[in-house]
Amino acid sequence: MDARIVEFAEVLRQNGVRVSTSEVQDALRAASEVGLKERAVFRAVLRTTLVKRELDVDVFNRAFDFYFSGAAKTFEAIDKSLFQQLQEEGYLQGDELQMVLYQMNLLFPEMSPLAQAILEGDRAKLARIFRSATLQLDLSRMESGLQSGFFARRLLAGAGMEKARSDLKSLEGELSARGLSVEGVEIVSRYVAGAMRKIEDAARQEVKRQGEARIRARGDSAQDKPLHLLTQAEVDQMQSAVRSLAEKLKSRLIRKQRSHRRGALNVRRTLRRNLPWGGVPMVPLFRSRRPERPEVVVLCDVSDSVRTAARMMLLFTYTLQELFVRVRSFVFVSDVGEVTQYFKDLDVDQAIDLATAGKAVSLSGNSNYGRALAEFTRDHLGSITRRTTVMVIGDGRNNYNPANVWALKDLKRKAKRLLWICPEPRGNWGVGDSEMFTYEKHCHQAVVVHSVSELARIADQLVPS
Repeated sequence: MDARIVEFAEVLRQNGVRVSTSEVQDALRAASEVGLKERAVFRAVLRTTLVKRELDVDVFNRAFDFYFSGAAKTFEAIDKSLFQQLQEEGYLQGDELQMVLYQMNLLFPEMSPLAQAILEGDRAKLARIFRSATLQLDLSRMESGLQSGFFARRLLAGAGMEKARSDLKSLEGELSARGLSVEGVEIVSRYVAGAMRKIEDAARQEVKRQGEARIRARGDSAQDKPLHLLTQAEVDQMQSAVRSLAEKLKSRLIRKQRSHRRGALNVRRTLRRNLPWGGVPMVPLFRSRRPERPEVVVLCDVSDSVRTAARMMLLFTYTLQELFVRVRSFVFVSDVGEVTQYFKDLDVDQAIDLATAGKAVSLSGNSNYGRALAEFTRDHLGSITRRTTVMVIGDGRNNYNPANVWALKDLKRKAKRLLWICPEPRGNWGVGDSEMFTYEKHCHQAVVVHSVSELARIADQLVPS
């Protein structure tokens, strides 16, 4: 518990509460006196020793609730041992069920603690393993929810996930070698795989829960706040701000187009027209300029990590679409789906809701930029022309899948402009599974849009000319 209190003090510091080393020592001594049986007393002890200012009380309460509460909920889905599940479902009976129990008991002492906890369905043991693994991570480096996937994998590695996976695979092999039927081995394998998925989900939940306590509070306006931290009320407010920005940009672009209507000087016609003045070009004549209406293709990641940013950017492109001869919108997580028709037929809010709610593509998988880019290039490269501006919106976190940069090269070669809009700060590029530095090399331009104010600053760069 001492390590947890020291870490909690660091969480408070990250959120702006001034906590000295001597105050942490006082908290450790006081906590050892009162113990952990009475939660209210333990909370009061930490508040008394660590908080000096009234304005820090709300921060303390929020951090305490996140950091010391809800751990049990992380493992709610794990409620029974493997043997209990097999017994209750009734898929294995008699000798086969006894063989599974015997082999589990035989191999159990040699298994890793995580594998043992998974087989037993022991929530308390799982919580202890995760807590120990969390102390090995430097979660103070977690600056945004976009990094939760990276830290969840680190947490699983610290908990011994690879060893547990190997131990459980060995159990399946032993059951097969001992004569368990193929169907029986498949049933055990299915239950083991389900338990492993629950552990992976629990790791993501735990990182998210503790990350929310660590992400530093900001007193800035909603327009300067990172998009992934916006509340629902702030999202509604920002949608209004994005609409206003798009309308201003639309007016500015129309004025720019009008000021450039005239083409190059037509020397022959100018000389002929000015013969009465001895050929002096008193009245210059210009070639008529063919108006060029650019095309726009938007390819937007709608996975959980960038959902709010995706809504903002889809709203921005929707509001500007009447400026262009053709706008096509696609969303992706791992697969790609076109949502152009939603924006043509529906109200903007309904269209964006459908585009980001899993109607066009499945949201159940992890982001796979390489696969999405390859699929889009394979199916839609033929529709990209020298008038097309392609906008890719996403954080570039590819979950260690193949990057498939050849797809970006093909898009860049055919398009007028390939622009990547990333909602993650540049300092996080290249960390963990981020492929942004790789993707940036194969785009005409890569920009960071971390907040609505940043969108306003670089909006002119985003609009095709």
